Amino acid sequence: MDALHEPAGTGREPGASGLWTLSGGSRRSVPELVEERVLELVRSGELHRGDRLPNEPELARLFGVARSSVRTGLQRLQGIGVVEVNRGRGWFVSGEPGQQATERMRERIDEHEFDLLDVLETRMALEGEAAALAAARATPGQLDGIAKLSRGHQDVAPGDRDALLETDEAFHAAIVEASGNRHLQTLYSTIPPLIADFRRGLYDSPDLQDRSGIDHNQVVVQIRRHDEVGARLTMTSHLMCTYKAAVRERGQADGAGRQAAEVSTFVDVRDSPLWSDQI
Repeated sequence: MDALHEPAGTGREPGASGLWTLSGGSRRSVPELVEERVLELVRSGELHRGDRLPNEPELARLFGVARSSVRTGLQRLQGIGVVEVNRGRGWFVSGEPGQQATERMRERIDEHEFDLLDVLETRMALEGEAAALAAARATPGQLDGIAKLSRGHQDVAPGDRDALLETDEAFHAAIVEASGNRHLQTLYSTIPPLIADFRRGLYDSPDLQDRSGIDHNQVVVQIRRHDEVGARLTMTSHLMCTYKAAVRERGQADGAGRQAAEVSTFVDVRDSPLWSDQI
C-alpha cells in the first residue's frame, strides 16, 4: 500500500489508529460517521489530494466497524468529490469540497431544493438499472457478498433502526457496485444521505424488517439467475414500498397536482407488481 503524505510536525504515522477514531455519542449511522471522519482528516490537512487511503479491510479494522460501513461511507464521499476509487489500487483523496458539502447536501432536501419524492424516483430509476446490470455482470464473489449482506440485514435485532438502515444501505450499495458502471455508482452515492432520516423512521413499523428481508432475498434470486428483467422488476417493486410511504405522508398528488409514479413507470410490467405497496 502506498504511504500517505505525513503532515509536517505531527509526529504521527498516517496509518496510526488515532487518526481513525470515530466520534462517540452521535445519532448518525456508522457510514455517516465514517464519512464525516474522513472528511475531517481532509479538511484538517492530515490527508491530501492524491493520498491513498488504507484498504477497506484495514479501514474497517482501524475504525472498528464493518467493511460494508466503510464502503458506504467512502461511496458517499465519492459522490461529493472528496475521494475516488482506482480499480485494483484502492481509494484516493481527490479533493476537498469548497464548502460544507455534506451538510449542504442534507440541507437541500430541508430547503425543498430536492423534493423527497424526486429523490426516491431517481433512486428507483438508478437502482432498477443497477440490479439489471448486476444480473448481467456480477462476479461469483460479488453474488456471494450480496447474499451475505442480505442475511446480515435479516439478522439485525428488531428495533435497532440504525443497524437496520446500515445493513440495508450496504446491501443496496453492493448491488450498485456489482453493476460495474462507475458513473451510475457516483450518481447513486448522492442519494442515501438525502433519504437516510426518512428511511430510518420507517423502521418504526414492526413489519418492515420482515418485508425488507423477503424482498432482498427475491432480488438476490433474480440476480443469481442472471435474469435482468426480473432483477429490475423485483428491485423496483421493493423500492416502491418506501416511495409509497412518502406519497401517503403528503397525499396522492403534490402541490402541483403531479401524480405519483407506479412500478410500470420504470419497468415494462405485463402482470401485476410482485409486491403490494403496503408496508
